[in-house]
Amino acid sequence: MTMHDGHRRRLRERFRLEGLENFAPHEVLELLLFYARARGDVNPLAHRLLEVFGTLRGVLEAPVDQLCAVEGIGEETAALISLMVPMFRRYEMCLCEKSRKLARYSEVQRYCTALMAGLRKERFYVICVSSQMRVLGQRLIAEGSLSEVPAYPRLVVETALNQNAYGIILCHNHPGGEAIPSMGDVDVTRELEAVLAKLGIALMEHIIVADNDCYSMIQHGDYQCSIVRSGKQWYFREDGMWDDEWA
Repeated sequence: MTMHDGHRRRLRERFRLEGLENFAPHEVLELLLFYARARGDVNPLAHRLLEVFGTLRGVLEAPVDQLCAVEGIGEETAALISLMVPMFRRYEMCLCEKSRKLARYSEVQRYCTALMAGLRKERFYVICVSSQMRVLGQRLIAEGSLSEVPAYPRLVVETALNQNAYGIILCHNHPGGEAIPSMGDVDVTRELEAVLAKLGIALMEHIIVADNDCYSMIQHGDYQCSIVRSGKQWYFREDGMWDDEWA
């Protein structure tokens, strides 16, 4: 057994016993790189990645072409690294799918945060729900800013009608920015609320995600939901605020 083989064995055993909580960023990368390189010392490569991208998050979110530009990183290693965040996003969505009923406002936040985890481009989703707050489906409407997507309102309405939705939740992200709406976000949201209300569909929320921070447009009074339902399943307060528990 070589010195490097012993290091790999110890690091894997430590992960088995302790998890990743006490691992330094370069050790997390080393553990990952073990599966891209069967032999040898990957410690220098882990440090090199951190030097180039600054943080562990920066490494994991880096595009494949930028990873390949780092000395010692080939296409297969870059693909493995870039797989981690999308895999985590799918895992988080699987957790959300265990309870497709968004019974609490915190679950809406978690759902939207999972949907946007690790994305480097701005995306806009429509989440369709029933009157019992069960998720009927979701649709990626567009990438880019709202002003660059003239068909955006039509696609939102089309999605809600196709899903026979009682209401919808809009969700988009601000990669690398703040979870604060632009005037364009507010204007389009108000326009959509008015169009949907005429069709008897509630625009129940518009969530903006930036990193793990969420902004609720309904809670901040950026628009008002004109369709109000009270019942055993959930209710929407007339003061424009979601109660913590809907169900």
